[in-house]
Amino acid sequence: MEPIEKEKSFTKVPTHIAVIMDGNGRWAASHGLPRSAGHQAGTENLRPVIRACVEFGVQYLTIYAFSTENWGRPEDEVQVLMHLLAEVIDRELEELNQEGVQLRHIGRLDRLAPALREKVI
Repeated sequence: MEPIEKEKSFTKVPTHIAVIMDGNGRWAASHGLPRSAGHQAGTENLRPVIRACVEFGVQYLTIYAFSTENWGRPEDEVQVLMHLLAEVIDRELEELNQEGVQLRHIGRLDRLAPALREKVI
């Protein structure tokens, strides 16, 4: 990861930051794009957030990416979200681990496909 230029007056770093990934589908719709494009854009926007947390020494970053209510979405949208999760883990996890970042799943695993379940545990 490339270093992020720190603002000189930045002196306090929070121990824990939480991000709720919400509104990606609405963002896509407002730009005339399919909801899946919004979900993809949301995952891309996580990179600079994670990078900044590593750079500034934030100890804990919680990302609320999928709630139990999301299972009520259309099946194809749920599948896109599950595919994106697996894709991001495959693409990013090794580099994140090298930066000292650990993936820890919070929540239920029972509805995840076995292959995805293995990735998140």
